[in-house]
Amino acid sequence: MVKQPDKNKARLKRHRRVRGKISGTASCPRLNVFRSSKHIYAQLIDDVAGKTLVAASSMDKDFEGQGGDKDAAKKVGQLVGKKAVEQGIETVVFDRGGYLYHGRVKELADGARESGLKF
Repeated sequence: MVKQPDKNKARLKRHRRVRGKISGTASCPRLNVFRSSKHIYAQLIDDVAGKTLVAASSMDKDFEGQGGDKDAAKKVGQLVGKKAVEQGIETVVFDRGGYLYHGRVKELADGARESGLKF
């Protein structure tokens, strides 16, 4: 019997490795991405204080459309960027969460850049 490799276990290993190198502060928080099969989530995190400054997801009440496609990821990126700019946050550190920078993760990043975030 052939055992399939656990993809989520490998992703978490990549995520821990990257998290050892990057950290968010109040002036330059970490833009964290989590993607499930049906939805996508983004948070701006201040790792020094251990607080989430801004959060947006495809499950928010003001979100329209499906949550698991590229268009939804772009809308979530624009939403988190708009909320961040309202709070006076302009620069962030991007944390892709161990996912490939491709598809929905890339669209979320592009949407955040369009709304005024720099990373």
